[in-house]
Formats: sequence, structure tokens, C-alpha cells
Amino acid sequence: MERKVAIIGVGQSAFVRGYAGSIRELAFEAFREAVQDAGISGEEINASVICSAPEYDKQRSPAGVLAEYLGLIPKPTFYLESLCSSSSMGLRIAYSLIASGLHDVVAVIGFQKMSEITSAESQERMGRGADIQWESPFGTMMPAYYAMYARAYMEKYGLTEEDLALVRVKSATYGQINDRAVYRKPVTLEMFSDPENPLSAPVATPLRVGDCCANADGSSCVILASKEKAQAVSKKPIWVLGVGAASEAVNMAGRDLFTGLSVAIRAAEQAYKMAGVTPKDIDVAEVHDCFTIAEVMAYENLGFCKPGEAKELIRSKETYKEGSIPVNVDGGLLSKGHPIGATGGSQIRTIVLQLRGEAGPMQVPNDPKIGLIHNIGGVGLYGNVTILGRD
Repeated sequence: MERKVAIIGVGQSAFVRGYAGSIRELAFEAFREAVQDAGISGEEINASVICSAPEYDKQRSPAGVLAEYLGLIPKPTFYLESLCSSSSMGLRIAYSLIASGLHDVVAVIGFQKMSEITSAESQERMGRGADIQWESPFGTMMPAYYAMYARAYMEKYGLTEEDLALVRVKSATYGQINDRAVYRKPVTLEMFSDPENPLSAPVATPLRVGDCCANADGSSCVILASKEKAQAVSKKPIWVLGVGAASEAVNMAGRDLFTGLSVAIRAAEQAYKMAGVTPKDIDVAEVHDCFTIAEVMAYENLGFCKPGEAKELIRSKETYKEGSIPVNVDGGLLSKGHPIGATGGSQIRTIVLQLRGEAGPMQVPNDPKIGLIHNIGGVGLYGNVTILGRD
């Protein structure tokens, strides 16, 4: 019989622009916090899943290196990569390892030290996330891909550049109070109309600098356990209610740009069905806002509103902390930064803290019981949706 699985510990380093230490030290920051949070010792962890995007790592096969440094050998360690959704996919694998009975306690450790390579090298590697035979040789980059989605959405539903800017304004509202975020400055709508303000500079029309998240260095750690272990060591276990995952054609020629990201729609359907809940049951959510348009599409792809109505959610502040469906009240990727392998684990940590009532100034009101994490890899190439709940 499949066993229930809970999250018993979460940790995250500060996300920064240039981490001075090694990837070992970076991973340790999140791991130490998660182990302390779980109230266990490293010896009680049966296996580890290490997550990153290897094209940014100078260390080949980092799983063994990190497992050794963290004191997790000779227990098995796995290395997992699904671009920006790596550590959410890592949670799915850890869940499976525990639910199957193979292990009782598994740590999912995500990291990325983006500053190990230059910005030009980083952009070139991001471009290679597309098909290296048919697309990336023509100079496609992440902002351009999401700009295509933004333009299609604007043409179909009347979304404006001001609506996109409102997403960043919301992000900055909460980024200012998140001590782990890389960007902690206020952002106003007027900044986007000021040609002298860097946020208004065009990147890939209609996306501007303020519509794009920034690279960062960071780590995250999520510790999962079987029901029996969780109830023995944790006062506030957070249960994994549903996990969904999907993939999509890598070439844009195989996509429908007018319906958002299909991987999110399919992964959400799976997660809702497994959890036995609907979008109306979600009390708080973390979505993958690598660009402002990505958050807009997520509202609809997750069923928080009907197609074309996402702009009304952001205009009416329904996705703010006090709204009907709070989204990214930790600042999201737009404010926290995006250390690729660590991003999903950071999103998971935020929801765990929200469900425990331990999110501090970012805590949503009304005692949230069910939370959702939406984590996308690449330009909708991979999609993961995770639903968590508490007793």
C-alpha cells in the first residue's frame, strides 16, 4: 500500500548575486536550516536527491561531492535535472521513494551558483535549453520566448503592458519584506513609464527589464519522511497531497501560444485529482514568475480564473496577501531571484511556512490549510504542480 508522505523540514540560503563560497558551502546553508527545522540528525536521512542545471555548474556530477560534504554518504544520492523545475521534480522523486517503501527520510537539495559563469555565457546556455538543431542557432533567448507568449496573450485577451507591470509591483511589495530575496526595493507603476528608469528599458517587446527575473546564487532543502517518521519527529508535518508533472514539445512550432503553458494545465489536473481538491480549495500559491507574463498565464493554467480573466485578478489585487487567492507573497522569482536548481525548493519552503503559520510578515490571513506550488522548467518544457496540506 502506498504510504503517506510529509515534509518535516525546509531550508533556504539567502539568494544573492555573487556568493563568495563554494557550491558545497552554499548547499550547506539550506541543508543546515532544514535539518534543524526537522529536528533530526543527518544520520537519519536515508537518501538524497541533488538538483541543479548542470550547464551552469563547473563541478561535474555534483551530487556525490555535495553528499560527501553534507555527511550523507554512503547513503544513495541521485542527481536530477529538469531545468528550472529541478527541485520540484526532486520532490516528486523523493515522494515516490518514500511512498514505495524504499526509504523513510529523503532530502531534496537544490542549488545553483549562477555567478560561476559570465552573463554572456549564461545567456548562451539558456539558449541551448531550446532545440540546438532547429531553434537556438537562430539566437532565441528566454525573454524572446516569453515575449512571444505575451504578445499572443495581448492580441487575444487585451492584456496591456501596464497589467504586466502590476505583477512586478506586487512582487516588489513582498520582496521588500523577504530577507532572503535578492531584490528588496520598492517598485511603482510610474517607474515603467519613466524612460530614465532602468526597469522601463526594453528587453524583448513587450517585456521590459522590470518584467524579467534576475539570475542569483542560492540553495534550498526540503526533507520528506514517511507518515510514521513524520508523526514521531514533527509537531507540524505538512502532507504531500498531490503531485503532477508533464512535458511539452521543445520546438515552438509545436506549441499553441494562445492557451498558456500546456505543461502547467496537465500537471495541475493531475495534482488536483490526486489531492481530491479543486482550484477553489487553494488558500495560497507559489507560481513560476520568471517573467510577468508567466504569472499571468499561471493564474489561468491553474484554474484560478477563466481564460482572459487573469488581468482582472491583478488589477483588483485578488492575488495580494489579503485577496481571494494570494500568489507569490514572498516576492516570487521576480524579487527573490532565480537560482535555477534551488527555485522549486524555495517555493516549497514558502508554502510550508505559510501552512504552519510561520511566514512572519509574509503570512497570509485566515489560517491557510492547502497550498500549491507551480514550477516550470525552460519555456514550458517541463511542468510540476505540487499540492500540500496540513492536519
